[in-house]
Amino acid sequence: MQVVILCGGLGTRLREETEFRPKPMVNIGPRPVLWHIMKRYAHFDHTEFILCLGYKGESIKEYFYHYEIMNNDFSLELGNAGKFILHNGHTEKGWNITLADTGEKALKGARIKRIQKYIHGDEFMLTYGDGVCDVDLEALLTFHRDHGKMITITGVNSASQFGEMRVQGNQVLTFREKPQTGDSFINGGYMVLKKEIFNYLIDDDGCDFEVGPLEQLARGGQLMVYKHPGSWACMDTLRDTERLNKMWEQGKAFWKIW
Repeated sequence: MQVVILCGGLGTRLREETEFRPKPMVNIGPRPVLWHIMKRYAHFDHTEFILCLGYKGESIKEYFYHYEIMNNDFSLELGNAGKFILHNGHTEKGWNITLADTGEKALKGARIKRIQKYIHGDEFMLTYGDGVCDVDLEALLTFHRDHGKMITITGVNSASQFGEMRVQGNQVLTFREKPQTGDSFINGGYMVLKKEIFNYLIDDDGCDFEVGPLEQLARGGQLMVYKHPGSWACMDTLRDTERLNKMWEQGKAFWKIW
């Protein structure tokens, strides 16, 4: 199962950090939040990643291009380029990562549309590059395949400015992006989608994902919610960053299963 991660936003509410790097590269402990997200997927054997890059995407490219050197001990012989030996120093085995430039100012729908050529199955997973969760990804995938609709969103309970869903049973009746008030389920990311989603997207910077496509699919009965009773957190502000780092330092990182 391929995992698409949206990594291209400006992260304006976290300007203290994102002035210098994209939000997915802001650290929790010693590693970027993006790495934490990928580690959870990898725990469930989903290790084929497609990263949708935009704002300061070169930072993410550099991180993974130099990953082996920066996360392993190594030996080399000066003047002999062929004499270079890596000594095993990390456990990220078999990660296949496609880093795709999807436009610095593109909205999320456009970013997803632009990686269509890299999707080789009938379904794929999708999430945001700034949210951690302790969702059971195998249970999520089973739920998605059982109901047979186009999209499953992981719904979490949280007072938030993110996409809110009104649900009946497990079906999403309405989807509202960034409502002003409300105490119902919100979109926590960690989605599973059928490849038909690309029919609802266009290759235009102004093509959004939540506003428009998800609203339309909800009205058509094609959007389902996997109700997650556990924990979820988003690195959206400096306060969020400090809280997540405190969890990590205290050994209370609820998303950590490695």
